[in-house]
Amino acid sequence: MVSSPLSAACILLANLSVSSAFVPAGRANHASSLSLQSNDSSEVSRRGFMEGLATASAVVAGASSAFVAPTPAMAYGLGKANDKLAAYGLPPLSKSLPGGFSALAEIYGKGANRSPLLVAFGFPLDWVVTLPSQDVNGEDGTIQAGEYAKGDTATFFVVPDAGKTDVHSQDKEFFKSALIAAISQKGSNVYQDFKVTKLTPVTADDEKYVLVDFKYTLLTGAGFEVERKGVASVTSAGEGVQLLWAASIAARYKNKTEGQLRAITESFRCYGSGLNFSADLRPAAEDF
Repeated sequence: MVSSPLSAACILLANLSVSSAFVPAGRANHASSLSLQSNDSSEVSRRGFMEGLATASAVVAGASSAFVAPTPAMAYGLGKANDKLAAYGLPPLSKSLPGGFSALAEIYGKGANRSPLLVAFGFPLDWVVTLPSQDVNGEDGTIQAGEYAKGDTATFFVVPDAGKTDVHSQDKEFFKSALIAAISQKGSNVYQDFKVTKLTPVTADDEKYVLVDFKYTLLTGAGFEVERKGVASVTSAGEGVQLLWAASIAARYKNKTEGQLRAITESFRCYGSGLNFSADLRPAAEDF
């Protein structure tokens, strides 16, 4: 298992570079993790190489800002997540999660530099989880799950400078702005053609959420343009606005991941007000 989303991407990029065009004669080709070899195993098609390289670029762009060791999904589970929620007097995650799903319930904001929130959602068993890092300066990074080698991720995000909001009364521009803030944390030059294609207000466990379908083009540092599609769930817990956005390469979304990403975002729950998080927070002066 890779040690982080970044190393997963680096390994993938390295694998994709091994073809007859880039290595000395006589050196054996190696199959990449994305099975980019053509039917003729002696060479890799240019189209396959480009698609794989775009996938690897999407992995790097979508990885969490805090490259801490990810945790396998088997360390989590619907029962454990529901036990955590129950400890706070909250309703369980839906038992209707698809087969082959795990789940988490984690505290975002254990450090003194953030307001704490309890975040819960389901995700496929073969995904790995990355949690925020903690040090003497507080907390950094976010809660994320993904199958990083294929560019499929689900990422929690707190919208900056947003107060308590009735998400059901907001227009498309509000959600577009929130999602652009989420996908462009590494800079405004990493995307183009962002579009919100559908809004679906829902109420779950007496809280308001809006499911947002979206698409955009990821611009990679290597000069590739990668079409991505996804769905997000936006809510307002505590005194802010939060969302879980899940996306994959457009071709995978159409053929494989749409159902998974919808199940992930529909399971998303976020809580803040009225909860006593003291047992889960790190003292401000704690030594690391």
